[in-house]
Amino acid sequence: MEQGHLAVLLKICSRLNGTSVDWAVTGSLGMALQGVELPVHDIDLQTGEQGAYAIERCFPEYVVKPVTYVASERIRSHLGALEIDGIKVEIMGAIEKRVDDGAWEAPIQVQRYRRWVDVQGIRVPVLALEYEVEAYRKMGRIERAEMLERWLAERRTD
Repeated sequence: MEQGHLAVLLKICSRLNGTSVDWAVTGSLGMALQGVELPVHDIDLQTGEQGAYAIERCFPEYVVKPVTYVASERIRSHLGALEIDGIKVEIMGAIEKRVDDGAWEAPIQVQRYRRWVDVQGIRVPVLALEYEVEAYRKMGRIERAEMLERWLAERRTD
């Protein structure tokens, strides 16, 4: 992970830690913070519907795409984007995934799958890798899900 991502992450934590927003870092940065070696291009934050708008309000000077409800064939969410010191930060609130029978899965409760990692003495919330495996599988991102499964299996045998 590059220093720029780390600096922005710590800036995010300084504004959000201590608020009532249930949030967590997900995607490549969340995985990297838990020890998975992979390139990090942006910062993904996952939260509930109200949390997405609350995060946006915490960073008004960095909003490049206001949070709005977006729906596609397989996923729907309250999405927005920030740009902090040149780093893209995606806000994803109340993500719902379409399951095989065509129904929509209920949004996850972030606090249920949240784990905490220490980064330079700051507690950073991340989504558990076991949850990420299932989420990537449901989104059809099988290669990423299998890579994470292999990584987790290797750690279990150590």
